[in-house]
Amino acid sequence: MHAYRSHTCAALTAANVGDTVRLSGWVHRVRDHGGVLFIDLRDHFGVTQILCDGDSAAFEELEKVRSEWCIRIDGTVKARDADLVNPKLPTGEIEVYVRELEVLGAAEELPLMVFGDQEYPEETRLRHRYLDLRREGMQRNMTLRSDVVASMRRRMWDQGFREYQTPIITASSPEGARDFLVPSRLHPGKFYALPQAPQQFKQLIMVSGFDKYFQIAPCFRDEDPRADRSPTDFYQLDLEMSFVEQQDVFDTIQPVLTGVFEEFGGGRKVDQDWPQISYKDAALWYGTDKPDLRNPIKMQVVSDHFRGSGFAIFAKLLEQEGTEIRAIPAPTGGSRKFCDRMNAFAQKEGLPGMGYIFWRDQGQGMEAAGPLAKNIGPERTEAIRQQLGLGVGDAAFFLGGKPKTFEKVAGKARDVIGEELGLMEKDRFAFAWIVDFPIYEQDEETGAIDFEHNPFSMPQGGMDALNGDPLEVRGYQYDLACNGYEIVSGAIRNHKPEIMLKAFELAGYGEDEVKSRFGALYNAFHYGAPPHGGCAAGIDRIVMLLADEANIREVMMFPMNQRAEDLMMDAPSDPTSDQLMELGLRIIPQE
Repeated sequence: MHAYRSHTCAALTAANVGDTVRLSGWVHRVRDHGGVLFIDLRDHFGVTQILCDGDSAAFEELEKVRSEWCIRIDGTVKARDADLVNPKLPTGEIEVYVRELEVLGAAEELPLMVFGDQEYPEETRLRHRYLDLRREGMQRNMTLRSDVVASMRRRMWDQGFREYQTPIITASSPEGARDFLVPSRLHPGKFYALPQAPQQFKQLIMVSGFDKYFQIAPCFRDEDPRADRSPTDFYQLDLEMSFVEQQDVFDTIQPVLTGVFEEFGGGRKVDQDWPQISYKDAALWYGTDKPDLRNPIKMQVVSDHFRGSGFAIFAKLLEQEGTEIRAIPAPTGGSRKFCDRMNAFAQKEGLPGMGYIFWRDQGQGMEAAGPLAKNIGPERTEAIRQQLGLGVGDAAFFLGGKPKTFEKVAGKARDVIGEELGLMEKDRFAFAWIVDFPIYEQDEETGAIDFEHNPFSMPQGGMDALNGDPLEVRGYQYDLACNGYEIVSGAIRNHKPEIMLKAFELAGYGEDEVKSRFGALYNAFHYGAPPHGGCAAGIDRIVMLLADEANIREVMMFPMNQRAEDLMMDAPSDPTSDQLMELGLRIIPQE
């Protein structure tokens, strides 16, 4: 017999009754029934009930074991009594009578329990992650993650892609976040960087003549943490293709992701039709470039109904350049109580409030109610109702000003309204491509032009577009949103050196700086670079959606905490004096 097990703890069935078996695992739960011990023995695969009484030579030793001891037992498979069968377990028809026991690893008093659904502080969970990972939910999430990655790989190979690895130690490159720098011992005073993404390398692979590339790529960014973002590192399905246009990339990644969500989505509906929405329209309709389309609410501009109206706040606001009034329809939200609640929400978000109108049945017909309705009169109110397609029992909320000052709050309000009114279609994965991103933005204080999005994107219209107003330039850049999260980002790349120089020049980067920072890419583009493009799908975020988790740390094996600390490994840590000397570094104490 094998030294540790003849079967896993999920393998035994009624067909094994009478067999002598060997199992190894962790003590999940102990129940003492007065001279008879029942223990749930757990391994990665499942749970088997074992039992022992005073007739067994192992009884005295088995009485000593506690939760999470790692043990090996030899015993005989017995059938459970019919009324004691557990149909929820694959092994629920049997139990194993223990005849011999070996303790493989005793456990001290536990800082957190593996059995049960107790909640523990995140600090405790991360400091003792090896225990936290033994819990059923975490085992399930990590298995899901592994299976998702394997499925992605198979699907990419099936589409004719090959996987190539790119360097982990490289040069610093602006990708929209801070680099993690690595000091060089052989070149004192110089630094490598951990790649924020394999961006330049995958483009160089295309220039090298490899038609299709993909990689399950680790990426490193020194970012502020959020529930859906790691502050240090993450993994993405990275891909690049030559001789393609934007639609070709969409047609490539859609069946991969559709297949993954259908395979692991637990029966939830997976949208097959992925609309393409411009960045401008996404901001207008949803207040975000990662809209949750499970929510049917679509915001609209209603400025004309308030120009010269009796509602002086909006009327005067609209006299200023670049301002507008937007409405958030709220089907079934037509009660003063709900409207007051949403007004309080806006105040918590830092706004003075949120105007509203709601429509009710007064017996003699429909009536518009609320402060706004009284101020603008029945004709304007009716025009708003008809534009928004609302009726009795519905409401609308209004925000005004320069869109960038209120869009984010409007987007949040749309989400809250959809959630509270039960308009969300929960068991569904709803996708949308967000396209036509602006390449540049302008600093309101200095007037300086800088990149708003990926600097390596091909501008729509090429060089001609760059000779006009930079703020009007749109890129062949795209994101894929799913249920309110960005899960894919990509672009058709700028592969022409003269357009590359011009694009960076508009953002304040001189030719010498471009050649210095992106020398390899710039030089390569002089030697017959093909048109190319691609995208990257965030694996951690996709698994988070599939696992129905709200925090990305629930689907990462060993995540950092919100302060970018590894409590288990005690990182970041202080370097030794010898290490600093070897690298030619010294630390200046912070005041």
